[in-house]
Amino acid sequence: MRDDDAQCSAEAGVFKPKIDRNRCEGKEACVAICPYQVFAMGTVAREDRSGLTLAGKVKGFVHRWHQAFATNAQACQACALCVTACPEKAITLERA
Repeated sequence: MRDDDAQCSAEAGVFKPKIDRNRCEGKEACVAICPYQVFAMGTVAREDRSGLTLAGKVKGFVHRWHQAFATNAQACQACALCVTACPEKAITLERA
């Protein structure tokens, strides 16, 4: 448990982070700040790229499709540290 835990407002699993693939640039701020290891970095699968906007495809290509994934979303406790840390504002929290 970290000092950041005091900011969390929900039990694990009530909320989950949603990552906007059109915005994420893979800068890893969410990975670094999350006290519950909700995020991991990975590569956007080719089949998941077709639904992106033109700007999203360009951004993805430029960053080699390196983006954040909520691989442990069930551990999210809605502290929103990831939301405020993301420089692209690519993360929102939604009810699970």
